[in-house]
Amino acid sequence: MKTLLNYINGNWTASASGEYVKVTNPATGEVLGEVTQSTAEEVDQAVQAAVAAQRAWRLVPAPERAEVLYNAAHLLKARKEELAQILTSEMGKVIDEGRGEVQEAIDMAYYMAGEGRRLFGDTVPSELRHKFAMSIRVPVGVAGLITPWNFPIAIASWKSLPALVAGNAVVWKPATETPMIACEFVRIYEEAGLPAGLVNLVHGSGSVVGHAMVAHPGIDLISFTGSNEVGKRINAQAGALLKRTSLEMGGKNAVIVMDDADLELAVDGILWSAFGTSGQRCTACSRVIAHEAVKDALESRLLERMSHLKLGNGLDASVQVGPVINRASRDRIDSYVRVGVEEGAKLLGGGKPAAEGALAEGHFYEPTLFTDVKPDMRIATEEIFGPVVSILPVGSLEEAIAVNNRVEFGLSSAIFTRDINRAYEAMRDLDTGIVYVNAGTSGAEIHLPFGGTKRTGNGHRDSGVASLDVYTEWKSIYIDYSGKLQRAQIDNY
Repeated sequence: MKTLLNYINGNWTASASGEYVKVTNPATGEVLGEVTQSTAEEVDQAVQAAVAAQRAWRLVPAPERAEVLYNAAHLLKARKEELAQILTSEMGKVIDEGRGEVQEAIDMAYYMAGEGRRLFGDTVPSELRHKFAMSIRVPVGVAGLITPWNFPIAIASWKSLPALVAGNAVVWKPATETPMIACEFVRIYEEAGLPAGLVNLVHGSGSVVGHAMVAHPGIDLISFTGSNEVGKRINAQAGALLKRTSLEMGGKNAVIVMDDADLELAVDGILWSAFGTSGQRCTACSRVIAHEAVKDALESRLLERMSHLKLGNGLDASVQVGPVINRASRDRIDSYVRVGVEEGAKLLGGGKPAAEGALAEGHFYEPTLFTDVKPDMRIATEEIFGPVVSILPVGSLEEAIAVNNRVEFGLSSAIFTRDINRAYEAMRDLDTGIVYVNAGTSGAEIHLPFGGTKRTGNGHRDSGVASLDVYTEWKSIYIDYSGKLQRAQIDNY
């Protein structure tokens, strides 16, 4: 059994608390290891190390910083299968998805390493003679990263890589459920040549470690991915300290299926988006807004395909749906299914935990489909974070867009249609940060911004060049070589 430790200032150490939490495989109940549970004291040690290391790191030329990221990318690529196996063991997603997630970290590492020779600012004409004007990016300082268990290495890569290439240091609290992959990622940074103190890993609970990170004056920004409830608390606490926050919190994503859609393609997209990662994605499809002309045909095709989905241990390559993360999550999903039935939605398939035979020791929930769901029902408005899909009938594209937009989240949406005019209208009017045409709601690429509108976040984005805006400040620079005082607008006119 592995003992998983903190990594502070280049050293692997246990917390002084002496407390540990077991790490288990959610598919089998097997205990994989134990992880140290830290206190505010370890957070302070990590911050002090980060502050000291960042003073030197910010002076390293960005192309040189990028070399460490290239090294990390090569190591991630070489160890892709090993990392995917670890990820699936402690998180539960099927092995193909585990490999895909590690590939996302590889892609992000190469992409952000390339930004080491870019990190573009602007040069602009000055309004005065003999004067030069430009803007540049500078690092914020120390970034506090709080990451979830559902994409434990991909989301960590979205946050840590742009932070580092931009010249910051990092204090990282991974999810308690997935500390093994976090430790492996830090070992890769270590082997890639990252100087001590620039990445510090502190395991522990959100109430202790997360709270201490948000409150610590040495941490200049918090980047958080997780629940809306926790994100709001972080925003309130950090806001009182005038601390920058980047929040990505949730979704209630919908696939619109129009009357001219390719139904087989739509079913493929819905199944992948709804039941990939057992519905435990912020981009998961939890609503299908179906035109009434194709609703019945769509339902029958979905039910038929759902009946063949194989549940089980994600390490088995034949398994298509793995477990949910823990018993509490399974119980929460089941409570929402009971709410849907009580609200009057029609349960077509699934609707209960799967605990027979080989599934008995894990946390499995049957892929579940409701129909005749009304837009104001709780199962149509609240994030369930599990393999539960609701079909909402509509009579037109305008109604479909209105139904999509009425929820409080705005992360991802999709439309299946053969009509180019409808597609462009949807792209314009769907109020989400991500829009897909003839594809499901999941599958973001790392070179585009990731994030959403409304209560999904607070306007910042992970991934792509936009992520650099989180980890940099803009500095405007004016160079006057006139030999006299020029007072901008006063002397210009």
